[in-house]
Amino acid sequence: MGRIAGRFARVEPRRRARALVLGLLSDLPRKNCWTIAEQAGDATPDGLQHLLSRARWDADAVRDDIRGFVVEQLRHDDAVLVVDETGDLKKGTATVGVQRQYTGTAGRIENSQVAVYLAYSTPLGHAAIDRELYVPRSWTDDTARCQAAGIPDTVGFATKPALAARMIGRALDADVPVSWVAGDEVYGGNPHLRTALEARRMGYVLAVACDHQITTRVGKIRADALVTKLPKRAWQKLSAGAGAKGHRFYDWALAEITDARPGHRHLLVRRNRRTGELAFYRCYSATQVPLSTLVKVAGRRWTVEETFQSGKGLAGLDEHQVRRWTSWHRWVTLAMLAHAFLAAATAHERAREQTLDGLIPLTCNEIQHLFTTLVAQTVHAVKHRLRWSQWRRRHQARARTCHYQARAAQ
Repeated sequence: MGRIAGRFARVEPRRRARALVLGLLSDLPRKNCWTIAEQAGDATPDGLQHLLSRARWDADAVRDDIRGFVVEQLRHDDAVLVVDETGDLKKGTATVGVQRQYTGTAGRIENSQVAVYLAYSTPLGHAAIDRELYVPRSWTDDTARCQAAGIPDTVGFATKPALAARMIGRALDADVPVSWVAGDEVYGGNPHLRTALEARRMGYVLAVACDHQITTRVGKIRADALVTKLPKRAWQKLSAGAGAKGHRFYDWALAEITDARPGHRHLLVRRNRRTGELAFYRCYSATQVPLSTLVKVAGRRWTVEETFQSGKGLAGLDEHQVRRWTSWHRWVTLAMLAHAFLAAATAHERAREQTLDGLIPLTCNEIQHLFTTLVAQTVHAVKHRLRWSQWRRRHQARARTCHYQARAAQ
């Protein structure tokens, strides 16, 4: 919190931000302005709501501080930038960016809000360092709707790969020490993103679909058709990294992509050793690299899923109950800060602690539990709890009356 203290002009929002981050790190079953304010000892959630909506501070500047903190704590020669999107299920139509759209969170089309994140992933740990809210065309084509949600006039429609390119560009402009970018098919199938990365000589291992067209010496061919032409000796058994059940071994093969431009381009193919299922990756590197390096980068892509899981489960990344553009960015940024603290503390303790026989190394979950129990736990008097109970019931009664009146008017 001392690192971002200078981003607040007044002491009151700085203290509110600290209380919010402590609440996000707590073991509250639901994390929103109501529950966090009660835990912090406030009489009402008005102060936290003011912090998220009207107080004067720059969430993008705090984001830059988070990026610097994560890089400082998790810096490693094998760092990879991983880009991916995640969705939060929402009701109604007024929350910024919400529409019926596919989200991997539900695995189907649902009323949801989708955002693209950039994670910094190293063998020491991983955490999100940037975020961009995806605003669909149904929003950008409706000026009145955008104004109601507080979306700036400068914000236009941008695809998810375009948002990813924007975040990667910011990271590289800030001299983040990294040599590779990884992502799924949404990003691997976009030629503009690939061209932007190649222009900066940034290596990538991006997943592509089975029907992705590959240029070879004999012409264009689908990725899955190219696999059938690979000789048996082309396949190698390699680990994509350690998982919960041990090393994840697959069969891997590499095919060269013909291109007159500088650099080395390949199609990387992964085959499940048990089911035979195939996955395809388009790869680029400014200099020649071995197959094992590309396999390690491809395996690192899954760390962004772990980042989402721990960010949501431990730091309340998806539990925001805000509707407007500014409030969303501020909540998500402070949630990223809370998770970055857990990731850094976990890396620090693993490096410092000697692992005892019969114990696994400390995890983000255990660090959060210890921090909440030993450091951040607060106890309030019965009078405070009863006052909050009355406040909630009074607010809920007022909201119910307004809902009934609105429905009767319709």
